[in-house]
Amino acid sequence: MFNLSNLLVSMVGIAIAISVHEFGHAYSAHLLGDDTAKYNGRMTLNPAKHVDPIGLITLLLFRIGWAKPVPVNPNNFKNYKLGNVIVSLSGAIGNLFGAILCGIIAKYSNMYAINLIFYNAMWINIYFGAFNLLPIPPLDGWGVLSSLLPYKFNDFIYKYENVGYVVLLIAIFTDAYLIFTKPITIAFYTIVSIFV
Repeated sequence: MFNLSNLLVSMVGIAIAISVHEFGHAYSAHLLGDDTAKYNGRMTLNPAKHVDPIGLITLLLFRIGWAKPVPVNPNNFKNYKLGNVIVSLSGAIGNLFGAILCGIIAKYSNMYAINLIFYNAMWINIYFGAFNLLPIPPLDGWGVLSSLLPYKFNDFIYKYENVGYVVLLIAIFTDAYLIFTKPITIAFYTIVSIFV
């Protein structure tokens, strides 16, 4: 049954999670010497700069969505592989900080609506960060893994990236992704609970 209030709460949480995630990528790239995202107006927490309308709708309806990818040029990093790893991880780290902040706001708010919105946003940040660490293209976990693999695996990396979307869809529809994301979700929530 359609519930407008639940939809609005979810949309706010998703907007927050996407914004801190993509800002994390953009800001870490900036710190590492690449201002591509900054010059494209993506080093911001403004959701309008990061949310893909179609990706948001499909996320709400089908649990599969996407944001506008932050443009990054790893050739500007002093260390190509290390820079890729840091930038890939920074989205999930942004979600972790977002979850902590949302949890604190929810805990100390005396208003039911604010409490509901930010408690929901806390969990969305946790799930969003954990999900993006899946080692499947085009997610951030794959960015980490592919950066750590030796150059002799370049052929495998190229072939795997071409079928990544198919692997991701299978993982989502079979819930196989939970094997990987559950421990990360628990770890993230444990960290958040220290502050909340």
